[in-house]
Amino acid sequence: MAGIAVIGAGMGALTAAARLAVAGHRVTVYERTQTYGGAVRRFERDGFGFDTGPGLLPLPAVYRDLFVKTGKEPLEACVELVQVDPSARHVFADGTEVALPNASRAGVVAALDAALGAPAGQRWGDFLVRAREAWDRTRRPLLEEPLWDDWSVLAAREPYPAVPHKRLLRTRRAGTLAEVGAWELRDPRLTALLEGHALTYGLDPRVTPASAAVLPYMEHAFGTWYVRGGMRELARAVYERCLARRVEFVLGAEVTRILEKDGRAVGVELADGEVREADFVVAPGSIGGLPARADGEVAPQQGLPSRLTVLLALRGARPEGTAHRTVAHSVDRDGELESLFGTAPSVPARPTVTVLRPDDPALVPDGAHEAVTLGAVVPAGTEIQEAHVDALVAAAERAVPGLRERVLWREVCTPADIARETGAAGGAVPAPALAAAGGRLLHPANSTGLQGLFTVGGWSHPGGGLPHAGMSGALVSGLIVEGPQFRGSQ
Repeated sequence: MAGIAVIGAGMGALTAAARLAVAGHRVTVYERTQTYGGAVRRFERDGFGFDTGPGLLPLPAVYRDLFVKTGKEPLEACVELVQVDPSARHVFADGTEVALPNASRAGVVAALDAALGAPAGQRWGDFLVRAREAWDRTRRPLLEEPLWDDWSVLAAREPYPAVPHKRLLRTRRAGTLAEVGAWELRDPRLTALLEGHALTYGLDPRVTPASAAVLPYMEHAFGTWYVRGGMRELARAVYERCLARRVEFVLGAEVTRILEKDGRAVGVELADGEVREADFVVAPGSIGGLPARADGEVAPQQGLPSRLTVLLALRGARPEGTAHRTVAHSVDRDGELESLFGTAPSVPARPTVTVLRPDDPALVPDGAHEAVTLGAVVPAGTEIQEAHVDALVAAAERAVPGLRERVLWREVCTPADIARETGAAGGAVPAPALAAAGGRLLHPANSTGLQGLFTVGGWSHPGGGLPHAGMSGALVSGLIVEGPQFRGSQ
């Protein structure tokens, strides 16, 4: 039985703590704030409730596995999972709309043909077949196994297949998502649908590798889910599973230093000077002062943007048949990308906005009101002005006509709020690990240059997003319990 110090109570850290405790270790979590969950937070006021972090859950199998491996109660006994259908409604720049069924390739193809005209659905369906090939090639090394020592193989190889062109009598391999859209989809609305999956994670589709095709594939193949009562309920369930497995939590305890002796992590020092010894230390990948890694190892992702979230308390009931999620794509794609990823990043004047309208009585004071969450990508470290919020609300009106007239009040969550809650510089939000692109979108390994020190969460392998955080916790627990020979789940 080892003593393990876990720094931070984000979702990756919580999943690692629960798994390590079940393996028989003494686990103590030190969290500098007064709560758990990292970016998975909730805001409540006047009977309204809102998620301020992720609003939907892809790949729920990650957390189902966690609950199976850490106790007798399955995930569904602790939270109510609801499959969102349609998966999303999309409003494109030309005003065209389409609602895409959840986890149904045939349904998506039919919906796109009906809304955009043939052969839009067939082109998207053919793209999903190629995206599955990229998924099959990268799933294990990117999600289920510790980062390969020879990670340069992942960095150099583009898993998205080349596409034959009959007229050219040759094949052509797309190197970026933008090239996939231009060469294979050949419809600006399908391109917006594709690129929106990258933009959600703050990735520039003009330089994001074609391997990012796995992002829309995961949604179409495995579905999108909501946790009744809000995503904070998932964090609560994982926290309570930790407590049930006798994980100790010390809230309001900031770790200022990782203690080292003879080349090994031996504990942590808190802000008040108290020293806590440990046999292993698990830290967030974003923490400062990590030991230098050997030459040639993956560098942390750089230059990623943040998010602006606007919480709206509305008068009037949620209309029957309203989609849970609507994406209103920017009417100025090039201007948005230049604002976000150009030489002088700024908040887009006409952003792509995601509108979440959950059908959940737990989030409203009564049936005569609605809780709506707006989200958009903004540069990290941006000081948000009222004009930025107004632009976001105006963009959302393309999806929700008359929105502004219904607003009772609004609350704004800025990059500064994300930085305060997660510790990430400028409130940057990590992206999932992706192959190719020279390794630019990989994440540092969970093991570090200091023996006994491991990193977990969105800034470590396999990257950002709720399922990826859960997978990082599984990888760290495997490396500690089984040692360097651990090769991931089977």
